[in-house]
Amino acid sequence: MNYPDIDRVKTYLQSLQETICKKITELDGKETFLEQTWERSEGGGGRSRVLTKGALFEQAGVNFSHIKGEKLPASASAHRPELAGRSYQAMGVSLVIHPLNPYIPTTHANVRFFIAEKEGCEPVWWFGGGFDLTPFYGFHEDVIHWHTVARDLCRPYGHDVYPKYKNWCDEYFFLKHRNEPRGVGGLFYDDLNQGGFESCFNFTQAIGNGFLDAYVPIVEKRREYSWGERERQFQLYRRGRYVEFNLVWDRGTLFGLQSGGRTESILMSMPPLVRWEYDYHPEPNSQEAALYTEFLILNKEWVLP
Repeated sequence: MNYPDIDRVKTYLQSLQETICKKITELDGKETFLEQTWERSEGGGGRSRVLTKGALFEQAGVNFSHIKGEKLPASASAHRPELAGRSYQAMGVSLVIHPLNPYIPTTHANVRFFIAEKEGCEPVWWFGGGFDLTPFYGFHEDVIHWHTVARDLCRPYGHDVYPKYKNWCDEYFFLKHRNEPRGVGGLFYDDLNQGGFESCFNFTQAIGNGFLDAYVPIVEKRREYSWGERERQFQLYRRGRYVEFNLVWDRGTLFGLQSGGRTESILMSMPPLVRWEYDYHPEPNSQEAALYTEFLILNKEWVLP
C-alpha cells in the first residue's frame, strides 16, 4: 500500500513557510513577521506569522497549521460522508498578502494535506491548494504572467491540468451574491489522490514553490507606482469583496472555525482596513471601471493551455 508519508509533508510545509516569509520580509524592507505558536486542545497546533504596517505590505499572514481530531466537524462530514467515524489530521500553509500600494494586487495561496484513518481500513487522504490574484487596478501583462507561471507549473503533469484547475479556481472564487469573480483567478485543486502519494505530493510542492515565481515579479514591477486618496479609497472598497467571500463562501474558513482552530490565525486573511459604500458605481471609462469590464470576467482565458 502506498501509505502517505505524513512527516515528509509536514517538513516540506514548514520549510515553505520559512521560504515565503523570508522573501516577503526582503521585499518589504522595513518590518518582519511576528510569530506566535499555538496548541489545540483536541490535538495539534500551528505557527502563525503576520507582518503588519510594512513599507510595502500593510498586512501579510503566512500560517502553518497541523491539527488532529477524533471526529470531523459537520461541514466536512457533510461534504465527505465516507469519513464518518474516522480520526483525522489536516495540515497546510495558507497565506494572504494585502499590499499598501493599490497598484499591487492582493494574493492568496495555500497548499494542504488531509488524512482520515480508521483501524482496519485503508486511510483516506488527499492534497489540495492553489493560488489566486485579486488586483484593484488591472494590468494585462501582470495577469498574463500570473497565468503563464500557473500553466507552466501544471504542464509536466498533463496538458489538461491547467485548464481544469484554472476553471475550478474561477468557479470557486466567485461571489454568487454579487455575480462577480473575486479576482482574476489562478489555480485551485482539491481531493487530489489519483496517481499515488508521490505524484500528488510532487505536484503540490510544485505549486507551493511556484507561488513566489508568480507573485514577486508583479510586486517588483508595481511597487514604485505613485498613488493617492482616490486609489486608496477604491482599494478599501474592493477589499470588502474579499471579506464577503471569506466569511460567506470559503470552505477553509468554515472548516477552521468549526474544527476549533485558532480564530486569530483563521481570520488573518481579513484586510486590516476596509470599507463598504452603498450602490457604488465607478466613473465610466475610468481605471476603476476597467477592473470590472476587462478583468473581473468569469472563465476568461488569459493564456493558451
